[in-house]
Amino acid sequence: MKKYLILLTILFASDIIYPHCQVPCGIYDDAMRIIMIQEDFKTIKKAMKEINTLSKNTDGQSQNQLNRWVVTKEEHSTKIQRVVSDYFLTQRVKDTNRRYEDQLKSLHQILVSAMKSKQSVNVKNIENGLKHIQDFTEIYFDEHGLDHLRKMKP
Repeated sequence: MKKYLILLTILFASDIIYPHCQVPCGIYDDAMRIIMIQEDFKTIKKAMKEINTLSKNTDGQSQNQLNRWVVTKEEHSTKIQRVVSDYFLTQRVKDTNRRYEDQLKSLHQILVSAMKSKQSVNVKNIENGLKHIQDFTEIYFDEHGLDHLRKMKP
C-alpha cells in the first residue's frame, strides 16, 4: 500500500518535479547540451575571425580555407538551432513549468543569435548568443543543475 501511495504522490506532483526526457535518465544531459552550444558559438567566433583574415587574400589556398570556414560557421549555427529546437523546445521545456514563457523567450533569442551568426561575420552575434545561453541556464536549471554545469566546465 505504501508503494502505491508513493507512486500516486509522484504522479500528482509531476509538475513540480524536474522535467525528464523521453528515455531513461542518464542518456540525455541538459548541462552537456549547454556546453555543446557554448562550444558551437566559440567555433563560429573562430570561423568568423578566420573568414575575415582569409578574405583579404586571393590565392587559391586561402580561398579554399575561406570556403571551409564558411561551411564550418554554417554547420555550427545549424547545430545550435537543432539542439535548441529538437532537444530543449521539443523535449525539455514544458508548458506546465512556471518559468515557461521566460524559457521560451530565452531559447528564441538563442535561435536568433545562431541565425544571425549564419548571416554575418559580426562577433556581436556570438556575444549575444553566449549571453542568452547564460540567461537561459539561470532560468532553466535549479541549484543542483547549475552546480552540475559548473563542475562540467573546463
